[in-house]
Amino acid sequence: MASVSFQNVQKSFGATKVIHGVGFDIQDGEFMVLVGPSGCGKSTLLRTLAGLEEITGGTIAIDGHVVNDMESKDRDIAMVFQSYALYPHMTVRENMGFSLRLRRADQKVTAERVAQAAKILNLEPYLERYPKELSGGQRQRVAMGRAIVRDPKVFLFDEPLSNLDAKLRVAMRAEIKALHQRLKTTTVYVTHDQIEAMTMADRIVVMHDGRVEQIGTPLELYDRPSNLFVAQFIGSPAMNVVEGTLRREGAAAFVETADGVRWPAGGATGGNGQAVAYGVRPDHLRLDADGGPGVPAEIVVVEPTGAQTELVATVGNAQLVVEVHGRPAVAPGERVHLGIDPSSVHLFDKATGARLG
Repeated sequence: MASVSFQNVQKSFGATKVIHGVGFDIQDGEFMVLVGPSGCGKSTLLRTLAGLEEITGGTIAIDGHVVNDMESKDRDIAMVFQSYALYPHMTVRENMGFSLRLRRADQKVTAERVAQAAKILNLEPYLERYPKELSGGQRQRVAMGRAIVRDPKVFLFDEPLSNLDAKLRVAMRAEIKALHQRLKTTTVYVTHDQIEAMTMADRIVVMHDGRVEQIGTPLELYDRPSNLFVAQFIGSPAMNVVEGTLRREGAAAFVETADGVRWPAGGATGGNGQAVAYGVRPDHLRLDADGGPGVPAEIVVVEPTGAQTELVATVGNAQLVVEVHGRPAVAPGERVHLGIDPSSVHLFDKATGARLG
């Protein structure tokens, strides 16, 4: 196991700068997830750690040793790719042990490590099969087994589940997390899927346009996003956001939108008359009967999913998503009131996107 440190890392492709002075530390044994939209630089940052890309500036250290000029094969890392990258002419056993054979490792040691990895990953019945005879999930497990056999200081995963169907992705998420809890190897995992990030990570690095927007545990990012980008990226369904003006009447505060709707803001900070973005998560809205104390709304779409129901409602000119438990007796076109707990509201400066206290 090992710690990893990025210090003011920069990366350019020609005149195009794709990583802008990124710096953070990954603790020994931690499962760190890099998440962000396509093109944000997360995979490029992972490749610089793997030694597959040279950095333009800054330093990268593994276990306290700067590896900027070190070859990829000498960094003691193992990478699992989205495409599996298995040799089609080799059996599962041969694929998993190939890296050790390249190192001229003892045959007995290689056989023992392959057997151990196959047992961990439930691959023992498939050791003599070829990749074409395996399902997508089994191939991904073989790729993981090849990494385990190397016993590296750091595991790197580059969107390993994006080629799998939805049900298998859920199962593989649990397998990878259980594997980490068993091996306790430092792991850096890249994904664009924030659900993967939320369910797997010890901590999450949210990236956007080659910069780090926020670092924290999944619940820290969910409960207290530092800016509007993180607020709208983390959470599914996404946070509802409306733009308006912060107003104060005595001790009470509310945000008034251009169509005259008043949204309760509790003890919000910010100046009277300040332009803000008002955010509330779908599961922090409740459904009240028409004429209740909340914000008047009209139901547009009802989407039952079993234990929960997702509603689309219009409030003034805005359209919001409401997530409620159970199966409320509402129909499209029905008028309701949306109850909001002011303590669950998020306010952001409209100009900068920064969170207001």
